[in-house]
Amino acid sequence: MANDKLVTPGFCYILAANFLLFFAFYLILPILPFYLREQFMADKSMIGFILSCYTIACLCIRPFAGYLLDTFARRPLYLLAYFIFTVVFGGYMLATTLTLFIALRIVHGFAFGMVTVSGNTIVIDILPSSRRGEGIGYYGLANNIAMSFGPMIGLFMHGAFSYETIFSCSLLSGSLGFLMAFLVKTPYKQPVKREPISLDRFFLVKGTWAGLSLLLLSIPYGMTTTYVAMYAEEIGISVNAGLYFTFMAIGLAISRLFSGRQVDKGRITLVISLGMYLACVSFFVLASLQTLMLWYPVFTSYLYIGIAFSQGVAFGTMFPAFNTLFVNLAPNSQRGTATSTYLTSWDVGIGIGLMIGGTIAQEFGGFDHAYLFGACLTVISTLFFLIKAGPHFNRNKLR
Repeated sequence: MANDKLVTPGFCYILAANFLLFFAFYLILPILPFYLREQFMADKSMIGFILSCYTIACLCIRPFAGYLLDTFARRPLYLLAYFIFTVVFGGYMLATTLTLFIALRIVHGFAFGMVTVSGNTIVIDILPSSRRGEGIGYYGLANNIAMSFGPMIGLFMHGAFSYETIFSCSLLSGSLGFLMAFLVKTPYKQPVKREPISLDRFFLVKGTWAGLSLLLLSIPYGMTTTYVAMYAEEIGISVNAGLYFTFMAIGLAISRLFSGRQVDKGRITLVISLGMYLACVSFFVLASLQTLMLWYPVFTSYLYIGIAFSQGVAFGTMFPAFNTLFVNLAPNSQRGTATSTYLTSWDVGIGIGLMIGGTIAQEFGGFDHAYLFGACLTVISTLFFLIKAGPHFNRNKLR
């Protein structure tokens, strides 16, 4: 059917904008711990605190972002947030004190929180409802491709170029992404009756149980994306740490190609459950690498890459399913709120992971303890989803 067409100019533009946004983000993500350590002499706990400020700022803006997107025109909000997000990369090059750097990270977090909710909501507006899961999967695939190249290029540049050069590349990527975002045309949005202010206008109450499950799952994910390069350096992994992100992204990309279609067939809870099982196994193996390194150093280096791929498959399977789950619990007038709740749950866990990952490593003598703690959380998340969140969704879904 013509109205079920997935590939349109607007969809292509927003895919490009999403890729360039996340490429700018991931380019500097793995080098920030090294930057803070070398430029400001920050220890592991301080690095965790500073990096978590970004995600905490995302968390603070998410609920308001959803409300604003459901109440006002979405495109201007999207463009404003994208512009601020891009400009801050230039600010990093001017930050001469740790206090200024922290302030910029907080502003960056606010902008990132708004632009990601906006982008996710706009792409849902653009997509035909019958192909929403598939479309969300491809939209997320843009993130994964950025995740494949961004950290790897960032870590390569870390060894060959100055930090200013890396920040400049992120600034360029963000600027090109803003141009792509400007070209996106959104469908006309009917004026919304101003409802009385209530909790459900800022947070999708029906998504609470799924949100808790997703939060627990995102804590070890936050530890991984931020500290896995330092973990490899700590235990003596010989493989380039940038390959971890590459193989994770490959796993994410491959899984998204089929998981979205399964979601569109109504198998949302099954898809999430399968991804959770794989995530549990992968984090326990990741936590054991320090011990395995003592006995099988060559094998462990290759296993490190295998874990990255399996984690990519696990989370790539779950991402479109969780996003669709939240959207299917909300009426069309609350798509922004549903998307905000989904991303808020994710960001809370990421922020906790950033904050406690460095602290656990500092206090207990290594990142392997942090990943063991994270692995236990994935088990709790899986059990909670199977017993509570999944059945709750099946009883309350609107479509």
